[in-house]
Amino acid sequence: MAVDQREKKAAGFRQIQGDFAAHLRAPDQVDAPAGIEDRRMGIYRDLIYNNIESFIAGGFPVLRSILDDDQWHAMVRDFVRTHQAHSPYFLQISEEFLQYLQAERANGEGSSRDPAFLRELAHYEWVELALDVSEAVFPAGLELEYTDEQLLDWAPIPSPLAWNLSYVFPVHHIGPAFQPAEPPQTPTFLVVYRNRADDVGFLEANAVTSHLLSLIQSHNAADDEVAEPELLSGRALLEALAADIQHSQPAQVVEFGKELLRKLHALDILAGFRPV
Repeated sequence: MAVDQREKKAAGFRQIQGDFAAHLRAPDQVDAPAGIEDRRMGIYRDLIYNNIESFIAGGFPVLRSILDDDQWHAMVRDFVRTHQAHSPYFLQISEEFLQYLQAERANGEGSSRDPAFLRELAHYEWVELALDVSEAVFPAGLELEYTDEQLLDWAPIPSPLAWNLSYVFPVHHIGPAFQPAEPPQTPTFLVVYRNRADDVGFLEANAVTSHLLSLIQSHNAADDEVAEPELLSGRALLEALAADIQHSQPAQVVEFGKELLRKLHALDILAGFRPV
């Protein structure tokens, strides 16, 4: 009998917790649990929403700046009401909000007013935050300076803190004064990175630079599952690039690419070079 009573009390408490949480997620749709003073519930309602809204606004400042108050708060409230988060940590709220925008927002309240670039802009802003808090580190044992010969004869090692990205919209230019309704004909290539001083920056690249970095990341990135990966030299990678873009003079690509490798290393987009 005592066990049954405890189980009933536990079930009742879980029900109250569920009703309490459901009301906080959607106070305009779900009544508060009976017997709780509305003034007290109001404190929780404001605390929960304001904390979440403030954190999202801080993580997506450009997105916040281009949406009016009604549109912004309707979006955040729809996120709180409908999204099932998989992490309890505040640092991951921005990633949860991005997932909501990418996978669930199409049917959200007021979504018909969303700008066409909303998801790409949100992703770009999230990348900056994700890199800022990333625990990835530069590979050990790499130098800060290399000769011209080493740039070509050794293997360029990509930084794990450099993300090679492409967008339909020029997301790095979007703001209150620039909100394109249609994407330009040419996509935007960006490398967002965190350097050794822990500063986050971006490089506005082009299709060729982006492709070269993809080749480097595909062949020379550190892989814990491969004890001794077969690294490709800078020269081999540049020759592969010349073949991929069908350049008529591969030697020119190699010569130009040598300076590009040096620039990427100076920015810490490349962590360094290893002997092949």
